[in-house]
Amino acid sequence: QVQLVESGGGLVQAGGSLTLSCTVSGSMRSIIQMGWYRQAPGNQRELVARIGSGYTTDYADSVKGRFSISRDNAKNFVYLQMSRLKVDDSAVYYCNVKGYPITGSLDDYWGQGTQVIVSS
Repeated sequence: QVQLVESGGGLVQAGGSLTLSCTVSGSMRSIIQMGWYRQAPGNQRELVARIGSGYTTDYADSVKGRFSISRDNAKNFVYLQMSRLKVDDSAVYYCNVKGYPITGSLDDYWGQGTQVIVSS
């Protein structure tokens, strides 16, 4: 019943900016943590940024100072603002949510991914 849908990916030139959005639909008791991961061809999926219910944030070293994660608890949205993009940022970006379903224990949810291509 829970579904995550990402949007905002696309083609951008190096040095440019892009904002990704993730909308959580379906019924959940609560969302504990929201985050973004990415996977480039030939690479493992890696954490880009995450934000907890207390708004504590973590970023990958490669994106610190360039990316910013934020969340809207009332609307169950999470955003990733990306600036000064580099070619190495090119990847499929996935939204991730850790939270509680209507009934049951803490669970993990993933979106389908949105592709970001940074051209030189």
